[in-house]
Amino acid sequence: MTDAPLLEVRALEKHYPVRSGLLRRVTDHVEAVDGVSFDVREGETVGLVGESGCGKSTTATTLLGLEDPTGGEVRFDGEPIADLAGDDRDRFRRRAQIVFQDHNSAFDPRLTVGESVAEPLAIHGLADAERRREIVADTLERVGLSAGDADRYPREFSGGQKQRIALARALVLDPDLLVVDEPVSALDVSVQAEILSLLSDLRDDLGLAMVLVSHDLGVVRQICDRVCVMYLGEVVERGPTAALFDDPRHPYTEALLSAIPEPDPDAVDDTVELTGDVPDPSNPPAGCSFHPRCHRVIAPEAFDLARGAFRSVFDLRLAVERGDVAVDEYDDSAAVRDEFGVPDRLGDDDAEQVLAAAVEAVAAGRIDDAADRLAAFESVCEREDPALEPVEGDADGAGGGNSGDGNGDGERPVACLRTDESVER
Repeated sequence: MTDAPLLEVRALEKHYPVRSGLLRRVTDHVEAVDGVSFDVREGETVGLVGESGCGKSTTATTLLGLEDPTGGEVRFDGEPIADLAGDDRDRFRRRAQIVFQDHNSAFDPRLTVGESVAEPLAIHGLADAERRREIVADTLERVGLSAGDADRYPREFSGGQKQRIALARALVLDPDLLVVDEPVSALDVSVQAEILSLLSDLRDDLGLAMVLVSHDLGVVRQICDRVCVMYLGEVVERGPTAALFDDPRHPYTEALLSAIPEPDPDAVDDTVELTGDVPDPSNPPAGCSFHPRCHRVIAPEAFDLARGAFRSVFDLRLAVERGDVAVDEYDDSAAVRDEFGVPDRLGDDDAEQVLAAAVEAVAAGRIDDAADRLAAFESVCEREDPALEPVEGDADGAGGGNSGDGNGDGERPVACLRTDESVER
């Protein structure tokens, strides 16, 4: 693995216009990818992980130039891919390949496997049909299939075999970078293990740089050297795989890891339950985009509240502000507290006095009054948008300073106000 990155992604953005009205004018934008930065070196696998809709697949297609970026820059082998044209663009296409998520729709059913795998060779100028057949046969055998499979059709193969064929088509041009989107999401567990083992072997044998897109943290842990955790189009934590799994520093990373099933029946259940839904990317929340769901949202400095207690009060406040609390729905204040999991009494007397009046207002149907009182529980997470920066004390934290620079093995940048001592609570 060389020190110089093969792929450099800097502040990458991809925004989609939202059109409305009779004339279909652009009225808004969906920020599918918003300022993503990372590097990939030769022989290294970097994982993009997060929930569905977080922007990881769009990041993958945009960094390859399959979609035009709205902003930012992608460099491949030191060259900005946006500046490539003609032969240089074709050379980049040969050196950077992708395996799409849905292997069932990735092939033309009218073409044999051999024709599908050979198609990139023909597109890139290899006119010798016999030489194409030789390369296809060798590539199919490399991914665990037989040369005779070239004469069969995709419909004749299982899901795992189709994934191998998709890999063969991506590898037939001998690329330096391979982007793999959810390679095992639709496969049985036993087949998943085979495909992941194949990917590891190919990376090691061919010296491939790889970007692996997945929502499965078990897959990421098995094959990736470093991980970028994405939420609502942004990278919220980045670091070496082992360090990130052992010591997650962003609350979202912590929640994702806690959802991995623990095979020990005697293990303590420490699953983090996130409240609410993923926000609409066309209307993201102010401040930290994760704060509406975060179990570690920061309480106001004026109150001394336990984390769980403040989260429940915060949920009540958000519901009141959204108008999700129906008038005349609750018999009394106790019913309101019970509905949102708010303790019978808060540990902070000043906070309890404010909350008691607000809860009483909710029970009485005075929603506006309740919203005014609950405004006292505003969090800094709603006001400040955290930057992705190395946490103080990291090995290379003093040298990097900015999310867009450097991706050393020890780097652990996190986008969370809990790690930013300069933020006023």
